[in-house]
Amino acid sequence: MAKDDATVTYDGPAGGWGSLRGIARIVREEGISPGAIATLLEQNKPGGFACVSCAWTKSADHKPVEFCENGAKATLWELTGRKAGPEVFARHSVTELKSFSDYDLEQLGRLTHPMRYDRASDHYVPCSWDEAFAAIGQELRGMDPKKTVFYTSGRASLETSYCWALFARAYGHNNLPDSSNMCHETTSVTLKKVIGSPVGTVVLDDFKHCDAIFFVGQNTGTNSPRFLHDLQAAVKRGCRIVTFNPVRERGLERMISPQDPVAMVSGHATELSCQYHQVKPGGDIAVLLGLCKHVLAADDAAQADNRQIIDRAFIAEHTVGFEAFEARVRQVEWAEIEVVSGLTRAAIEAAGAVYIEADSTIGIYGMGLTQHVHGFENIATYMNLLLMKGNIGRKGAGMSPVRGHSNVQGQRTVGIAEKPELVPLDRLAELFDFEPPREKGMNTVEACEGILKGEVTAFIGLGGNFLRAIPEQRAMEEAWPRMRLTVQIATKLNRGHLINGEVAYLLPCLGRSEMDLLTGKPQVVSMEDSLSSVHGSVGKRKPASDQLKSEIEIVSRIAQATLPENPKMMWSRWAQDTALVRDLIEQTYPDQFKDFNARIFTPGGFYRGNSARERQWKTESGKAEFVTPEMLSATGFDAAPGRMSLITMRSNDQFNTTIYGYSDRLRGIEGKRDVLLISPREIERHGLTVGERVTLVTDAGDGIDRRVGGLEVLPFDLPDGCVGGYYPELNPLVPLSHHDRASKTPAYKSVPVRIERTG
Repeated sequence: MAKDDATVTYDGPAGGWGSLRGIARIVREEGISPGAIATLLEQNKPGGFACVSCAWTKSADHKPVEFCENGAKATLWELTGRKAGPEVFARHSVTELKSFSDYDLEQLGRLTHPMRYDRASDHYVPCSWDEAFAAIGQELRGMDPKKTVFYTSGRASLETSYCWALFARAYGHNNLPDSSNMCHETTSVTLKKVIGSPVGTVVLDDFKHCDAIFFVGQNTGTNSPRFLHDLQAAVKRGCRIVTFNPVRERGLERMISPQDPVAMVSGHATELSCQYHQVKPGGDIAVLLGLCKHVLAADDAAQADNRQIIDRAFIAEHTVGFEAFEARVRQVEWAEIEVVSGLTRAAIEAAGAVYIEADSTIGIYGMGLTQHVHGFENIATYMNLLLMKGNIGRKGAGMSPVRGHSNVQGQRTVGIAEKPELVPLDRLAELFDFEPPREKGMNTVEACEGILKGEVTAFIGLGGNFLRAIPEQRAMEEAWPRMRLTVQIATKLNRGHLINGEVAYLLPCLGRSEMDLLTGKPQVVSMEDSLSSVHGSVGKRKPASDQLKSEIEIVSRIAQATLPENPKMMWSRWAQDTALVRDLIEQTYPDQFKDFNARIFTPGGFYRGNSARERQWKTESGKAEFVTPEMLSATGFDAAPGRMSLITMRSNDQFNTTIYGYSDRLRGIEGKRDVLLISPREIERHGLTVGERVTLVTDAGDGIDRRVGGLEVLPFDLPDGCVGGYYPELNPLVPLSHHDRASKTPAYKSVPVRIERTG
């Protein structure tokens, strides 16, 4: 839709009839059965199955319907009637499949049989499970374990993740990169440093008691739509929401709950954000310092009347480093803040007034903060703002990073980590009678560097679309076939499965909504949500193929084929009874998983605890730590004539790299993904015309030619100096070296680029 004929936009609310139409389209396109639709009614409920999409929490007071548009799409996508069996691979060579779009590859349907890549014919050919496991084990036994990589996406259960991490360490390495490395690793590093806990401090009940919610760089309407219901309830009781984001995302402007018949009929939407500020990409440190500057000025004025805004008693008892931070805030000039942030002093002070007036504030953020070169400073400065008023460790307040994939946080909890200091290795040694490796393993960036150098010999992928999600895409695709072994465990075909090592297997697994009937009794698995609550999940649907195996059985069979026999590692029993794995998780992490099996279906999940929420600071200093940022911009590069900052983003019709269709309804973009979003002012400044095709070129100054062409210029409401486009199509523009300096999270949210006209 057009707004004043100037920009593409969407005039409707988030949710409402648009969401229902989006779900109905997937039902039509995927050939969904009535039984599959009925399965949705068990989604995110005790005794049902946990959504494979986002990691937002599940309420104990569940509604009749507990799925959102994207959650329904994810489940129906998994329960499609289409099948990608051996006949599909016989019909299409791998080279031919490479010409398919991401959407068309997944449209082929569910993988149904284990497959081996035959290089001579350039086809995947069927093989038996026994053949696959034996060949993979033989290859791994002949390799240096430290030259292999075991990757996992964020959807594998706690039970599978625990076994996966144990397998890696029993084999001899800590090379366990996961999807967190590409999104919220900055969170884990920063929060661990400043408050002693690597995850957020908020629980769902806090949203019933907060006076203000600040959103910085998080798109709830697309990435975690169920969260909108909690925001709507908070606003209706008087909570105020302030949002900072370069893009005006409809989900934080207004919404209609599809479960509210009056609103659906009347079309009356709830206005969510009372203020919405379009900060420049990378300008968040400046904004946050501006907010802190306003708080300090207000506190100075209040002290004249024997009042205080800043919680100095909390700061004195619970923090260190405030004096240095205060000096930095007082020293920075408003003119600098305005230039870097792209916002006026008046706008920042208006937001600051909301923060000052609120007794309890929750801070929300997403990858708009984590995926920058100075993402650490982004989050640390945000935490400084909350600490100034004691907004950590009390009801209705705290920091709440919103995680992406459904169990990405939980995987790290149970051992998926390349950093040995984060894992109770001594306890594992005691439980399983082996000596775990103590050397640091590879994260995602380091794994990519190893593959590019030819130093990695094997990549085993437990889900995900690694090659499509990473930076330096083209160079990585060229280097990938030099590996000896590649194995992909998946439900559907994606581009990452079409680039293969010398020996390659594609192993199909059950979806989370499907029954795991290895022993004739449905197996239960579990996930941890963004708010550190753990939920049980049991599939209810008949599997898409009788050849499918659960993820935990596949992991266990590969481990058995690879490792020497160890009577304390009972892989076959664990695959047959996941309750035994939960007992092991409890023994390994007794403080967090006490009575795990007894509590697995607790309504709303069971909370595994958070030390910072109790104001117990497990930091080097023993207190919460103020961090003083030296820079104002998080981009890691300077302004230059013609240089633009690229934001990569997801559409409303995708989750991570999974493309459900070509309808980015909430932005008003239909039928296309090869677009360059740019403000009308910048279109004029660059001499462009709406609809012309241009090329984006990376402007990193490293001499490597990175470019993506054929992008259609679309006028869009963005700050000056930046452009937007879709992830993962624009990932080839992101240098591998362009990442957060502390965590190595790729900096997808501010990539230096130039626009080249192709005409």
